Amino acid sequence: MDQQKIGSFMKALRKEKGITQEQFAETLNVARRTVSRWETGSNMPDLAVLIEIADYYEVELRELLDGERRSANMNQETKETVLKVADYANDEKEKLNRYMKWVFLFGCAAGIGMILLAFLEPEKPAPAFDFLYGMCTGVCAGMPFVGLLLTSKHGQKLREAKKRLLGISK
Repeated sequence: MDQQKIGSFMKALRKEKGITQEQFAETLNVARRTVSRWETGSNMPDLAVLIEIADYYEVELRELLDGERRSANMNQETKETVLKVADYANDEKEKLNRYMKWVFLFGCAAGIGMILLAFLEPEKPAPAFDFLYGMCTGVCAGMPFVGLLLTSKHGQKLREAKKRLLGISK
């Protein structure tokens, strides 16, 4: 797959439509800089976004991935395969979202526990009380950072490294 050829084709399609990179970026809810990177071939969009781009420009996904127009229609088997891959990508995103919800709920529970412990604090707290209060405080302070890490590009790299180490294919 030649990223520069695909990028040039995407640029030609955009110019055929008579729109700017910024207008196209707004259509896909991405930054203009992202569209520029796609068109120069320095970066490629996700598969789900590629499908949206193909629909927007009214070209077959195969044409977009080949970086040129084809006269023959994409066969049904290839289209089904691509849709299965897109479903897999969406399943992975849903799994991450479920995980993030649990992280959020755990952080909220720790926050509620911290507030309850603050109101119940005895005059001479036992070491276990101090430990629980400190643990709840730490969890509350750390959960936003965990959430940011999991949803950032660094988190994606960590997940990919984990898959490589565990031998899980994509």
